[in-house]
Amino acid sequence: MTGFSSVTALETRRGASSLEKMLGLLDLFTATAPAWATDDLIRVSGTSRSTCYRYIKALQAAGLLTPVAGGAWMLGPRIIELDRTMRLCDPVTAGGVPAMRRLAEEVGQTGLLCLLFSGTVMCVADAPAPGAPEGLFSRGQRRPLFTGAASKVILAHLPPHQLRAIFARHRPTIAAAGLGGDWESFRHALRAIREAGHGITQSEFLPGILGVAAPLFNAEGGVLGSIGIAAKLDSVPDSGRAALAERVMAAAKEACAAIADQEQLAALPARAVG
Repeated sequence: MTGFSSVTALETRRGASSLEKMLGLLDLFTATAPAWATDDLIRVSGTSRSTCYRYIKALQAAGLLTPVAGGAWMLGPRIIELDRTMRLCDPVTAGGVPAMRRLAEEVGQTGLLCLLFSGTVMCVADAPAPGAPEGLFSRGQRRPLFTGAASKVILAHLPPHQLRAIFARHRPTIAAAGLGGDWESFRHALRAIREAGHGITQSEFLPGILGVAAPLFNAEGGVLGSIGIAAKLDSVPDSGRAALAERVMAAAKEACAAIADQEQLAALPARAVG
C-alpha cells in the first residue's frame, strides 16, 4: 500500500538541507498511507535515486524505517521506543496525565491533554469516557491552532510578538475561525479567553461536541499546552458549563504544579510556533 497524502509537507522542503529532506520522508507515513514503495519515495523526495537510497538506509539504520513485503517501507520500531521515553519524560505528559485522568473520571467526560507543536496542537494523552463518540482527539493527532477549545486556549497565551506574526501569516484562517478579521478584534478575542482562564467551543470539529480547556504553563510562565474535556452537547446543560469550566481550571492548576515538580524539564520553553 502506498500513498501521497503527505507529499505537500515534503514539497515545502525543496530548498531545505539534506538532513531536513531526509527527515521529511517520515512525514509521508500516515494512517492513510502507512507504507511506501522505494520508487515512490524516490519520486516524491526531490532528490536523485542514489541520494534517496542513502536517506532510506540511514533511516533504516536508526530504526526509524523498516522494510516490509513488496519492497515497501513502514515506520520502524525505534519510534515505539522514543514514544515510551516521551511518555515517561515529557513534562507535560508526566505532569499532566494524572490530573487529566482524574478530571475525566470526576466529570464523566473524555479527558484531553495537549501540547503546542510546530504551529499546531497535538494530543499527547486522552481518557475516553464510556460511550464517547468516535473521532474525538486522541494521542498523536494534530489540530489547527485556531479551532477548538484545546487550541484556542493555548493560542490566547502566546507572547504578543508571536501573535502578531501568526496574525500576519494566517489572517484569513483566523477570521474564518471567528477570532477576528483585524488585529484589534483578534487581540480582543484572545484577551477574553485569557481573562476567563479557559476556553469553551461547540461543534468545531464534530457536530454536537462541547470542548472546555484551560492552559498549562511551565515554571517560567510560558504556555506549554492545555488540559480539558470533550463532551456531548446534550450531556452538559448550559447551566452546568460554568461548574465544568471551574473543574477544568482546577485540573490545570494541579497539572501545572506537577509540571513544575519536573525540575529541569519544567523550565523548557514553549514548543515552536509555525
